[in-house]
Amino acid sequence: MSKKARFDVRLVVPPVATGALILGIWYFVSYVILDPKRRFLLRPPHEVWSVGFANGDNFSEMMEGLLATSKTAFWGLLTAILLGFLLAVIMSQAKFVERAIFPYAVVLQAIPILAIVPLIGFWFGYGFMPRVFICVIIALFPIIVNTLFGLLSAEQGLHDLLTLHNTNRVTRLRKLMFPAALPAVFAGLRISAGLSVIGAIVGDFYFGQGEVGIGQLLKRYAARLDGEQLLAAVIVSSGLGVLVFTFFGWLANRVVGKWAGESRGA
Repeated sequence: MSKKARFDVRLVVPPVATGALILGIWYFVSYVILDPKRRFLLRPPHEVWSVGFANGDNFSEMMEGLLATSKTAFWGLLTAILLGFLLAVIMSQAKFVERAIFPYAVVLQAIPILAIVPLIGFWFGYGFMPRVFICVIIALFPIIVNTLFGLLSAEQGLHDLLTLHNTNRVTRLRKLMFPAALPAVFAGLRISAGLSVIGAIVGDFYFGQGEVGIGQLLKRYAARLDGEQLLAAVIVSSGLGVLVFTFFGWLANRVVGKWAGESRGA
């Protein structure tokens, strides 16, 4: 077996084995632990597949809800990225600005989102923008913290070298601080991407109005005790979070790796 084939086996076998173990435990709980009268609490995997995914009407309903949730999560994440980058850059340029803003960013992170969702609905209504606002609240802090940490992680010796050459702030930020911050920035993006999806689902779940997303479907299936569709919707929601997390991981490897290669070449 070639070295590449052995690497592929080591890469594929562990998650496949773990997935098979999870399915085995799932079947065991459904058929052995649960009484048949209580099996609606955890339907077996094949029933979840046949009702939630193989049924065209049910699957189409979930895909429409997934699309609505994805749009909310996308705009919430985009807004959080722009706002988080702006605040991090401003804080990185002056210590007193960081001391003035950072405590409120921590307070924003500490706010229990479930407690303020009803308030957001009262104040701003139950449409698209309030849901985006919830995503921003949840996703903003990791972007601020990781970007600020990355911007401040550049070596002091390089800062001193640029000072000797009378480099202005914009050039220093572009040539030194931003390249040094890239790994931390993408770490924050991967965290915030998943949090934005959670925010979109939470807002849709508690608002219960407007365009139907995954959150409203979860509430609907739970109210009707549709165990198969409920689990299918949970799997779809998790899949969306995994997808955006994987995308930013791939993007980080492309961008950070390319930047590092150009730096070595220079």
